[in-house]
Amino acid sequence: MRLCSLYSGSSGNSIYVGSDHTHILVDIGMSAKKITEALHEIEIKPEEIDAIVITHEHTDHIAGLGVFLRKYGIPVYGTSKTLEAVSRYSNLGKVDFSLFHGIEPEKSFAIEDLWIKPISTWHDAADPVCYTITNENSKVSIATDLGDYDDHIVDALSDADAMLIEANHDIRMLEVGPYPYPLKQRILGRLGHLSNERGGQLVRALLNNHLKGIYLGHLSKENNYPELALEAVKSELIGNPFSNDCRDFNLSVASRSSCSALIEC
Repeated sequence: MRLCSLYSGSSGNSIYVGSDHTHILVDIGMSAKKITEALHEIEIKPEEIDAIVITHEHTDHIAGLGVFLRKYGIPVYGTSKTLEAVSRYSNLGKVDFSLFHGIEPEKSFAIEDLWIKPISTWHDAADPVCYTITNENSKVSIATDLGDYDDHIVDALSDADAMLIEANHDIRMLEVGPYPYPLKQRILGRLGHLSNERGGQLVRALLNNHLKGIYLGHLSKENNYPELALEAVKSELIGNPFSNDCRDFNLSVASRSSCSALIEC
């Protein structure tokens, strides 16, 4: 399989996962034009996308959905509550709702040769999930907008060959930053986002001896820096049982504004 972050951050998120035969997007939170440009960079045509899988209905995860659907008519998968919330999105426009397919958390479903499992998460959305995607050879785990995690989420995401894990904010930057107090509390709470340190602890819990690459994703534009997130996560990985050199895990920060390097696994 292949994993590529097309865009990742508080401004918009979209992730490509594919095999030799199947191509999917996890979220489509940038304009259809930008998504198309990013796909072309990895030599995928937008009409080759077999499905769009939605984690939740916030704008930075569905902003390009309406235009993309009207142009390419691609099936969309999400939990029933999420799709209901998406249908009320003010900028969605007119779409063919027969393209929407409801799924259930914790129940795997197939798209061609890929098996996709949604795992329930904590976030202030209708029914948020993260995903694992597997085929006969590999497993990819994608988890952002978590707020928090538990042993169940760790177990579900574990044993991946490649993954994208949230490292949203530096706690100190958030605390002294310009956000109003209620928003700060929301981000810091269980319905918000993982800090760099908490994201690093999740990465450490998911390490194994066959990882081909780790993206840190969904960084806040106002409350984080790529270098800060990377160093904070590296600190959490010191003394792990697999390697003391983070280069062995191909650890990197997914870009906010451009397509990141493709991970083959």
